[in-house]
Amino acid sequence: MLRTREQVRVLGPGDRDRFVALAEQDPVVNVFADYRARLTNLDERWLGGQVWGRFDGDELVAGCHLGANLVPVQCTPDDVGVFADAALRRRGHVGTIVGPSDVVSALWEVLEPRWTRPREMRLRQPHLEIDHVPELAPATDVRLTTQGDLEVLYPACVAMYTEEVGVSPENDAGGGDLYRARVQQLIGRGWSMASFDEAGVVFKAEIACVTPYAAQVQGVWVRPDRRGEGLAASGMAAVVAHVLDAGVAPVVSLYVNEWNTPARAAYARVGFEQTATFATLMF
Repeated sequence: MLRTREQVRVLGPGDRDRFVALAEQDPVVNVFADYRARLTNLDERWLGGQVWGRFDGDELVAGCHLGANLVPVQCTPDDVGVFADAALRRRGHVGTIVGPSDVVSALWEVLEPRWTRPREMRLRQPHLEIDHVPELAPATDVRLTTQGDLEVLYPACVAMYTEEVGVSPENDAGGGDLYRARVQQLIGRGWSMASFDEAGVVFKAEIACVTPYAAQVQGVWVRPDRRGEGLAASGMAAVVAHVLDAGVAPVVSLYVNEWNTPARAAYARVGFEQTATFATLMF
């Protein structure tokens, strides 16, 4: 129940700086929401959703990104109830709920009686960070991709997404057009890296979002016939080295499924360390 000085409301462009300051209280964990706020200025036309905030007087103390991804920002488990009604109103648009595991679990406890059962629940995902030169020699053949790589790169992106999420991105509304556009966008931003051989993509990874504080990596994939050669580790070392050396961001982060022992071992070889535990609910 809200106290007298508290209010919960949709945030807009006038709240942008306060929301960014809130996210910056834990800037690596909150990199996605921070990036989205900077990119869209909290304008719903560009967000494709809404950002809600809880205020104590004039101070913004907790937030919630509500779009295709529902992401709590600086929430405690006690905060999540105040965003439940807003989340329920937009549940048809939400594909994933993701964030610190204790907060996601508390939020789901409130939402579960009135929400569709998740297709998959990943409740303990190590959140990893690195802020120094990799401890492993980077792969020398991993490079920024170009638009000329698209026809070879795109099938690898579809394969990674399908393997990781359990459904093809080409099953979404619009077929593969939206996903292909996303891959092209990442290439254009210089956020897509890969290595190739005569059979196609060997290793790939993308930078999903960037702020002055962190870059979050997604879509790490090695072609199945080349797995077991240590390519994920040396490839990620190349990605980290690029992000740090090119001044993209001072920290590289990602989160990984708890059961993915080979990936966790590869990231440890690079020098990543766990700093938090995430949870992801997929619908």
